Amino acid sequence: MNRLVLMLTMVFGVFTAQASELGITVEEAYAKTQQEKKVLLIDVRDPVEIMFIGSAEAADINIPFMLVDRSRYNTERNIFAMDINQNFAQQVKDELAKRGLDENTEVITMCRSGSERGEPSAKVLREAGLANARYVIHGFQGDALKEGPQAGMRLQNGWQNSGLPWTRTLNPDKIYREDR
Repeated sequence: MNRLVLMLTMVFGVFTAQASELGITVEEAYAKTQQEKKVLLIDVRDPVEIMFIGSAEAADINIPFMLVDRSRYNTERNIFAMDINQNFAQQVKDELAKRGLDENTEVITMCRSGSERGEPSAKVLREAGLANARYVIHGFQGDALKEGPQAGMRLQNGWQNSGLPWTRTLNPDKIYREDR
């Protein structure tokens, strides 16, 4: 029994260490963008989502991890299909090179909530050789309230709800555009 407890403790400790190494809080991400040492903060949401919700002023660039396909509608889930941007890792590498940064630079990805695009995008970047890729836990909007009159609204944690600088205005130099 003691060996089982010890083994479970070790396994849980490994998973916790990996998750904490990959994930970063909004406050930590913002602080890193304010340091002299360069990091690349990437908003990985579809640009239309940013247009309606807003974005972190500290984000360097928008490179979507997944793009909405408005020609495919999922009636069961009541949403449009989203496909992984097959060029994502290369686009991030190109952006690093454009800024004179190498593949050892810390790259931080941020999506709406941190789970569906933030963490997977950081893992894809690590698999592509960017060993210092991380993601913002709780993302830009944070988690939805579970109870009360505003249940279902994303009003807790996340960049937008933490008092960090954000804007509703699109920056044409940062937003992902297919016309360039």
